[in-house]
Amino acid sequence: MRKSNLLSDTVENAQADLEKLVSDLRGVLSSKDLDSIPDIKQLRQRLEDSAGDAREGAVRAAQEAARQAKEAALAADRYAHDEPWRVAGAALAVGALIGFIFSRR
Repeated sequence: MRKSNLLSDTVENAQADLEKLVSDLRGVLSSKDLDSIPDIKQLRQRLEDSAGDAREGAVRAAQEAARQAKEAALAADRYAHDEPWRVAGAALAVGALIGFIFSRR
């Protein structure tokens, strides 16, 4: 669950950064000083299109990452239920190794 939260936070931060960038670009391009440039309307439209595509891509990436995390969690859960003694043995080995390392300090 913690890894999922970290991934979620990272995705949310990336989305927030993207939204800020788009907002800043919109602010610059909406300047009345730029209205005298003939191609500014096309540039504004391309920015809107690109921002929409980027948002959709970010959402798809977040959904895919969430799906993969859920699949990994379900696979780990299935393995733990199918092989409980192996999981317990591995946890014991890791715990003993960590205990040995900390006892040497």
